[in-house]
Amino acid sequence: MRFTEDQISKMAEPISASEDEKCQRAIRMVSEAMKGLGYSEDGKGIQSYALDTYAYTLGLRHQAKNRDITLLVQGSYANKTNIPSESDVDVAVILESTFGLKFRPGVTMEQYRFTAATYLVEDLKNDVENALRKHFQNQGVKRCNKCIKVKGNTYRVDADVVPAQRYRDYSKDTGFNVTNYVPGVEIHPDKGGCIINYPEQHIKNGVEKNKETKYRFKKCVRIAKNLREEMKDANYRIPDEISSFGLESLWWNINPEVYTRQERLAAAFDQTLSVLSAEVSRFGICKEANGIKPLFPETEPGKLQAYVQFIKDMRNFFTLIS
Repeated sequence: MRFTEDQISKMAEPISASEDEKCQRAIRMVSEAMKGLGYSEDGKGIQSYALDTYAYTLGLRHQAKNRDITLLVQGSYANKTNIPSESDVDVAVILESTFGLKFRPGVTMEQYRFTAATYLVEDLKNDVENALRKHFQNQGVKRCNKCIKVKGNTYRVDADVVPAQRYRDYSKDTGFNVTNYVPGVEIHPDKGGCIINYPEQHIKNGVEKNKETKYRFKKCVRIAKNLREEMKDANYRIPDEISSFGLESLWWNINPEVYTRQERLAAAFDQTLSVLSAEVSRFGICKEANGIKPLFPETEPGKLQAYVQFIKDMRNFFTLIS
């Protein structure tokens, strides 16, 4: 094996306890900027979304315009699976009072007594950008296709601020119950299209998986991410399709008992990698870590092949004796 137990253990460790404070600072930073647009906090303050995570949430309301927003720290920082090369905290700005909809065939929004929105997620993104630029005096703020990047300095953190609207999937509701939906978020990139994500389910599923694996799941995810960086340094070609979220999702699909077959952490990770290597033919049925969306949709055949080859390369890289 190329790596010692001590090396693998270091790869598995969270960056530091200061990441918790960093996530809270990020959500506070966005909150203060949005107050410049007339939003105020809901009185509950910043709340932890789930135990054993750095996921935080904060409700904002614009009383005069009757708009509700939820700020949510999501992604690798929130899930405690980040590594040093992942520097940006991901903060979703979720418009709750405007939402995307999915119904059973033949059902319409009028049957739920919904009306067409006049304030859209595109409007929200413009407002968030303007609020951040004003708050930071137009310094270190950059609009991107899916998010607004805020460059950190001595008093603020690097952040990807993601404007989105709530997504409500009513396809399993049979009684026109407005509260009976699967919640997601809907992002409208500047380049067009629509992306549906499920960050809340991702956070909760990660906590559950970590417990089921005796707290080895997130350790193994961090190991996999760090190995990807080691492979880059060793001149392996890492396709663009290989994302941190994709690696976390792939390891999330592994049966929990696989993580606990071996006592030592390096051997446990080797076991997960062996299972993935042996089951590449089953990658097509894998789900994202949210448990809802397919990890490898049929519309992206190149993504599946990229991960199949990457796992083979990682297996060879990990087991090679240096």
